[in-house]
Amino acid sequence: MTSFLFDGPDSAPTTILLGHGAGAPMDSASMTAAARALAAAGFRVARFEFGYMAARRSGDGRKPPPRAETLQPEYLAAVEALGKNGQLVIGGKSMGGRVASMVADDLHGAGRIAGLLCLGYPFHPPAKPTQLRTKHLETLRTPTLICQGTRDEFGTREEVSGYALSEVIQILWLDDGDHDLKPRKSVSGYSAADHLNTMAQMAWAWAERIAAG
Repeated sequence: MTSFLFDGPDSAPTTILLGHGAGAPMDSASMTAAARALAAAGFRVARFEFGYMAARRSGDGRKPPPRAETLQPEYLAAVEALGKNGQLVIGGKSMGGRVASMVADDLHGAGRIAGLLCLGYPFHPPAKPTQLRTKHLETLRTPTLICQGTRDEFGTREEVSGYALSEVIQILWLDDGDHDLKPRKSVSGYSAADHLNTMAQMAWAWAERIAAG
């Protein structure tokens, strides 16, 4: 049975379902900060955990994350368990967003979701820029917003600019942000809170646009 962590008002016009990254749980500092920023912008946010991560809480060793492809049924189960309360956007942090992107088109085509929000998309493994995880993004049909730090080791601005991505994908680049969207304030002049606020405000404007069609 899927358990959720909720932030934001139940009456929000849009709910965002977020899956976590490969190595940190749904209540990690970065996931919590992102969820709270989105809630402050007016979203209802639901976080959930994949089974391997939930098993770590019960002391069942430190199970490694399975291949993202194998997690698609769990993401679909989370969508089913959450139900629909207004407009639904799916997505997540890193791997969570990647898994969501794999199931998005079927859900969008069925009228189940309105869009896809990825926070730090893992375009490739760190230090392996030729091992791209972008093939399905070339033909994606679901309205998508990817929020990415310009120095993310899973895909920098310079790298991503050369990828063939679907025209439905919009990318918000956050200056000097890392994989958690955190900048070095001494370099960029921005704080992590600044970038999360920018991300949340952009997501709100984007969600309003896709709601309007």
